[in-house]
Amino acid sequence: MIEIPEFIIPLIPWIRGVVGLVLVGAIFLGAMGAVWLERKLSADIQFRYGPSRVGKFGLLQLVADAIKLFTKEDMRPRNADRLLFDNAPIFMMSSVFLMLVAIPVGAVFINGVEYPLAVTEMDISVLYIEAMSAITIFGIFMIAYGSNNKYSLLGAFRNFARMVGYEVPLGITVVSVAIMTGSLNIVEIASAQGLLWNIFLQPIGFIVFFIALMADMGRLPFDQNESEEELVAGWITEYTGMRFGLGFFAEYIHMILGSFLVALLFLGGWNVPAFVANNPVLGLIAPTGFFLLKTVLVLMTIIGMRWAVPRFRIDQVVDLSWKRLLPLSLLNLVWAVGLGLYLGA
Repeated sequence: MIEIPEFIIPLIPWIRGVVGLVLVGAIFLGAMGAVWLERKLSADIQFRYGPSRVGKFGLLQLVADAIKLFTKEDMRPRNADRLLFDNAPIFMMSSVFLMLVAIPVGAVFINGVEYPLAVTEMDISVLYIEAMSAITIFGIFMIAYGSNNKYSLLGAFRNFARMVGYEVPLGITVVSVAIMTGSLNIVEIASAQGLLWNIFLQPIGFIVFFIALMADMGRLPFDQNESEEELVAGWITEYTGMRFGLGFFAEYIHMILGSFLVALLFLGGWNVPAFVANNPVLGLIAPTGFFLLKTVLVLMTIIGMRWAVPRFRIDQVVDLSWKRLLPLSLLNLVWAVGLGLYLGA
């Protein structure tokens, strides 16, 4: 058993926060990894040169992309609203930072006691994350309106329609998980699952949450706001160089955060069998490693969906939300209330 000095114990929340902050920085590197993973898989599936051939495993393609973004001419359309156009990427990245501080990226077990790795722990962290995620839509509208381009504006309004429709079932599903657990704290929700994951207790809720999350992130088949066949590139049409790069990067970090949420809310988080948690060495590394493995698998599933499902029309997207997912989410809510009462939550 590891003996912790007495003076260290009051500092454990601070140490945990610092470690969580370091891991948040690592997530930005993870976003680069997600970009490489998507380009690599896409190139392999489509037999394209570039991401599958440049450097060992295509790693140098990222360097080539970065050079292209940094050296591309920075253009601004005539009559663009400069204040909105210039500051929108900062707004989008702020949403990402605000979400990151509340999402735990793993946990360590010392003498069988769990210490989540999060910058901060809130009693209403689930609602906080949902609220901060919604800020992105303002950044997208700032880009579209500030660009003075009708295709960009049309893409932003499509984004509004999609997010309004899918935030409702997404929020109801999250509330269903919170009701069954009896807490809005995402750390407590992850810890409460043990080895009986919420995906088994609420399978309908998991399906609704995953589809709504894909739509919320704007991933195929829900990328109507930037469908190149109809809108050139939608809300991001007029962005070039690093402005485009920042918006692009924010979307990938959102994808990673979405994968974290799936692992935390439905796939058991970092929970491991008791004999692993009580082991002095495995308890330090296995829970976080297990959690990150689940996150990567979810991320690969999201990336793979891009090449497995065709893009929906905007009317099909709206119908799927209001006529299918919303009733299913309400049904799951009733089930969660009943199950929560039975389990004594």
